[in-house]
Amino acid sequence: MHQKKRENGNLHINTMQYMKPAFRNVAPYCHVYSRSLNPDPLLLVSPFWRPETFRLSVPVSCFSSSMAEPQSSLEKQFDSFRVQLEQSGTLRGRIRSVVSEIESSTRLIYATLLLVHQSRPTPGLLEKAKSQVNVLKEQYKELSEVLGGSSGQYYRYHGDWKSETQTVVSMLTFMHWLETGSLLEHKEAEEKLGLGSDFGLDVEDYLIGVCFMSNELPRYVVNQVTAGNYDCPKKVLKFLTDLHAAFRMLNLRNDLLRKKFDGMKYDLRKVEEVYYDVKIRGLTPNGELIGDLEIKEPKDNRLL
Repeated sequence: MHQKKRENGNLHINTMQYMKPAFRNVAPYCHVYSRSLNPDPLLLVSPFWRPETFRLSVPVSCFSSSMAEPQSSLEKQFDSFRVQLEQSGTLRGRIRSVVSEIESSTRLIYATLLLVHQSRPTPGLLEKAKSQVNVLKEQYKELSEVLGGSSGQYYRYHGDWKSETQTVVSMLTFMHWLETGSLLEHKEAEEKLGLGSDFGLDVEDYLIGVCFMSNELPRYVVNQVTAGNYDCPKKVLKFLTDLHAAFRMLNLRNDLLRKKFDGMKYDLRKVEEVYYDVKIRGLTPNGELIGDLEIKEPKDNRLL
């Protein structure tokens, strides 16, 4: 029995001696194989495992070179995005600062023009409002200089001053109508604001501003008639009728401009009602009869 144990011991020793070279061959690849998703420990200790098969099936270089390049290019791309967004945010902050000043000047002009509805002297009010228009011109010049470094980006940032510009156009057209009785043209509005080809007045903003101006006319007509100016409804009615007919030439989409144009129809209807009421009542401006209505005093009592 001692012989058997010795034989078994020799067998064990011989077996271990046989397996040592195998472990030495496996050792350089154990670290690489441990990176796999599902390592099998039996393959690491089996004396019949050949490292050549693992070298052919899973190359060592497939992990390092293939994943490093996409990560570097991805980081580079998003780093450029970060720089662009920071520059855009800084530019928008500068734009909004100037637009805030434009809004302040617009409120001053509107507060002055509101006094027109209280039958204040129009020439004095217009002179006061024109002084603020010169301030607006300088502010739009500053806005143009802020955007000057970003050529071709007008409509990207246009929404930051779009609403304020529409309000400015409505006041300019109303002031021009009070002074001349006609519509302020698009080029004239650009000249008043000092705008040019690089930084101009958008056509849609101009048209919406004109529609905003028409909203002031029915109120102006009612207050003027109340103050005794019975010729005002006829004048405003002619202007709004021509303006409405001009807008009918445009193929408008179902957007904000179309909605504002639909509002102009109600403004025209309100002015018509005031005009018809004044005409039917036979109210006379400056001692003269209105329109085609003629009332003659009877020469003979028999005509009564």
